[in-house]
Amino acid sequence: MEASVSLRIDDAALVKLVTELATLRGVSEADAAKLAVRAELDRVAPSVPLRERFSALRTAHPLPPRTGQAPDKAFFDDLSGAP
Repeated sequence: MEASVSLRIDDAALVKLVTELATLRGVSEADAAKLAVRAELDRVAPSVPLRERFSALRTAHPLPPRTGQAPDKAFFDDLSGAP
């Protein structure tokens, strides 16, 4: 269960920005503030480097074993409609 917390904002420019976002998104000011804070937290959160993400993907979905056969260029040209 969430605790009820009140946040008082005395910055007119911030209130204007939150109100503008709320209007554009069609949500309450509280929801607009949550959206903005969540977006910023997601933006600055450390991300997993691409090399690590790709490695995990290759581990989860390995390539099939090599067949030892040479590719049939004529077959693939025919598939792609190449002359």
